[in-house]
Amino acid sequence: MFNIRIYNNIANEGLARLPSEHYAAPSDHEAPDGILLRSHNLHSVEIPQSVQVVARAGAGVNNIPVDDLAKRGVPVLNAPGANANAVKEVVLAGMLLAARNILPAWDHLRDLDIPPEQLHKAVESQKKQFAGQELSDRFMGVVGLGAVGVKVANATVALGMKVFGYDPALSLDRAWELSAHVGKGRSLEHVFAGADFVSIHVPLMDATRNLVSSSLIRSMRKGGVLLNFARGGIVSIKDVVEALDSGWLSAYVCDFPEPGLMRHPKAILLPHLGASTSEAEVNCAVIAAENLRAYLEDGNVRGSVNFPVIDLPRGDGYRLTIANANVPWIVANISALLAEENLNIEYMMNMSRGQLAYTMLDLNDQAPERVIRRLKEMEGILRVRELGRAV
Repeated sequence: MFNIRIYNNIANEGLARLPSEHYAAPSDHEAPDGILLRSHNLHSVEIPQSVQVVARAGAGVNNIPVDDLAKRGVPVLNAPGANANAVKEVVLAGMLLAARNILPAWDHLRDLDIPPEQLHKAVESQKKQFAGQELSDRFMGVVGLGAVGVKVANATVALGMKVFGYDPALSLDRAWELSAHVGKGRSLEHVFAGADFVSIHVPLMDATRNLVSSSLIRSMRKGGVLLNFARGGIVSIKDVVEALDSGWLSAYVCDFPEPGLMRHPKAILLPHLGASTSEAEVNCAVIAAENLRAYLEDGNVRGSVNFPVIDLPRGDGYRLTIANANVPWIVANISALLAEENLNIEYMMNMSRGQLAYTMLDLNDQAPERVIRRLKEMEGILRVRELGRAV
């Protein structure tokens, strides 16, 4: 029985993927096997040593101590792409709100206090102040071509925009999804230069904090629109306010309100609505639960942000998984130890990601406890799991 500690409300459709005969979810057991969460801040709580995996029903993992867990041999799994369509749609909504001055026009009418017989004439005489721009033939820059960025790029191509995308780490799978009409941005500067609209879709990390600052913003076409539905902190708010005040930006559309932008007449701020749809909530919960189950039952790593991806079907043998430091001699030492113990390896896969490696072994016979103990004592080994035969 696997005990799963759950934070936040996880959609029932996701919890249903964890069968009750094998999972206690939610569980208040003091030594849980896994954690399933959405936005709860794990930085502020002590994570028990018993935890073998953490799965987030969402994409961003800023609320999880990813590096610390990697050092303990614990994969952090997310649900990339599960909310991509929801975020894409709200990005398009933000573009249209900004391009057509819809919110100022809405407020104007709501505040209009005139006799009914004068309404039509007043509306027609004052509507020019809200004249906007069409999206067709405008230049669009998309920074980050992950699950969301690709959908935004493709959707804006469909709207008739001239789209350029930039992502130095573009994956092969995302490249296949990307429209052939999306131009290749050679650099951040290339994508921003002369753009009418730029949409940001990169994760927040040290390398991307304040990534978008005055120099990039000033390279956009005057009167441009900057959209940030990725994470707060990626865009320099001080520089955005300056660009809005000077008129260089006509609007800043953001899903992460900042004190410096509250009530700014050119800022369109939303309360983190990007993934706030019932469909996205269900998709995220289902993918997170399935990823968690795949790891706990079979050792397979899907959608991880700190482990290499391994997804290997189970055979008839016994499975052993090892998280270890990514150094040359460990795999040889593991093989030598198993050979010494007369354990035959039917299949072995070793993948690495940065300083961490993950080794999966299918054996003819179950590894005795003394073998597990010896493996755990080896230099460079972070975690060993003996999974037994496939269920």
